[in-house]
This record gives sequence, C-alpha cells and structure tokens, in this order.
Amino acid sequence: MGGFSIWHWLIVLLVVLVLFGRGRVSEIMGDFGKGIKSFKAGMADEEAKPAAPPAQIPAPTETTAAAPVESGASKTEQK
Repeated sequence: MGGFSIWHWLIVLLVVLVLFGRGRVSEIMGDFGKGIKSFKAGMADEEAKPAAPPAQIPAPTETTAAAPVESGASKTEQK
C-alpha cells in the first residue's frame, strides 16, 4: 500500500463518512454493485446472441429502374 499505514486509511474513511454520511456511502456502493451486475449480464447476453448477418441492399431490377415517376398531382385531381 505504498507509504500509507492503517491510520491514514482510517482518517480517509472518517472524512468520507463525515462528508457523505453513512447512508449515502452505502447507497453509492449499492448502486455501484447493481451497475457491475448489470454490466456482467449485458456482456453475457452479447455472447449468447449470434451476430446477425449484415443487411444486403438488393440490386435494382429492370421493373424498378424503368418505372415512371409520377408528378405531384394525383390521378383524382387530373380527371
């Protein structure tokens, strides 16, 4: 632990408890634990799912390439 003794860590712990309070520290650690569990579950889900093949864009066919483009007026307005 480098040059820090147990007394240094106890003083740091005391300062953290004074600043945040006992309930707030336990709440933060609980949220931290939930986040780790959620991350692990997400990683397990990613490994379980097979990767989907990439979507392929179909090549244009003659019918779609030669289709006439209508103007802004609809057929009912032209009558």
